[in-house]
Amino acid sequence: MKILVLNSGSSSIKYQLFEMADNSVLAKGLIERIGIPNSQVNHYPQGKDPVITPQLIPNHKVGIRLMMEALLHPDYGVIQDIKEIAAVGHRVVHGGEKFSGSVLLTEEVMEVLKECIELAPLHNPPNILGIEVCKELMPAIPQVGVFDTAFHQTIPQCAYLYGIPYKFYQRYKIRRYGFHGTSHQYVAQRAAEILKRPLEELKIITCHLGNGSSITAVKNGLSVDTSLGFGTVSGVIMGTRCGDLDPAIIPFLMDKEKLSAREINRIIYQESGFLGLSEGISSDSRDLEKSANQGDERAIRTISVFIYSIKKYLGAYAAAMGGIDVIVFTAGIGENSVETRAKVCSGLEFLGVKLDLEKNKVRGEEAIISKEDSKVKLMTIPTNEELMIAKDTAEILVNQFSG
Repeated sequence: MKILVLNSGSSSIKYQLFEMADNSVLAKGLIERIGIPNSQVNHYPQGKDPVITPQLIPNHKVGIRLMMEALLHPDYGVIQDIKEIAAVGHRVVHGGEKFSGSVLLTEEVMEVLKECIELAPLHNPPNILGIEVCKELMPAIPQVGVFDTAFHQTIPQCAYLYGIPYKFYQRYKIRRYGFHGTSHQYVAQRAAEILKRPLEELKIITCHLGNGSSITAVKNGLSVDTSLGFGTVSGVIMGTRCGDLDPAIIPFLMDKEKLSAREINRIIYQESGFLGLSEGISSDSRDLEKSANQGDERAIRTISVFIYSIKKYLGAYAAAMGGIDVIVFTAGIGENSVETRAKVCSGLEFLGVKLDLEKNKVRGEEAIISKEDSKVKLMTIPTNEELMIAKDTAEILVNQFSG
């Protein structure tokens, strides 16, 4: 069974074609700068040279058509007929409270997705556009939606409600939703597989650390709390996002700086985090590590806030779950930053955390990096959200036909 996974953004489309018999990637690619000058198709077929094609790509419909042409190309394609694709799995950022799992994208489901646009105005519209174009160009192929928020629908009410008048939850569904769900779910499952232990018996904290970050408490296989909330700005500090913030700061700054709602939103989402705290050094943690190692106080303080915020969540989730069995580091920083992992684990010995400094010298690999006698297993696991989407899509397809 071949499953095509699509992640449609505002000006790009990422894709991967999987052979589900062995979970191998037949081809992957990126359609970039859609509607922007210097657009191009980046196609990477398995066992063949990459094909980079600069080309005018005015809209998503043209982009997806070019993707299909690349997959079918006689020289660098990987299939002979589009009908070989059993289904298309789409990443959808926000499913609100409506979806606790992946679903076949019927017309009724599409209407519900459109209702969720106000919860994710930057992400859901391009996600929906990608689905609609695929439905038009591949009408005979089933389409499945896989939601970033779905894995977190098991979070209990005491963890997802905010301390504002309950009527606002009732009217507008203001609550903690959480994101990066497919990533947290994948690495938690993978951790259990590597350790050869039942997921249902483990208390795992998954640290998805990158330009966007979130930390999740996974107890007995279920998400019970997560650091991102109603939007994608809370929790630990990120590349340009502020992380947890006293809400009293918002009206205070708006008054002092005469800011509009749009302007304060831009500050907390695009001008804060690593970029803002470092006074403009960079939004990239690698640049900050380099500057910090050279003694730059701005970089040192920014990294210290980042590390401290991660430690706070580890302690909080240990309390929420009644202990920890496993801590997993994933995503760009989590998988690759030896220094970040070492600093996060330092001082957590009281929780049973013992990092092996030699084993920690890994980047982008699956590894157990704790000492043999560490009560808490420490792991690095590269995330694979696309494979998780493909697996969910295949499962929906099988259930649909068997039902």
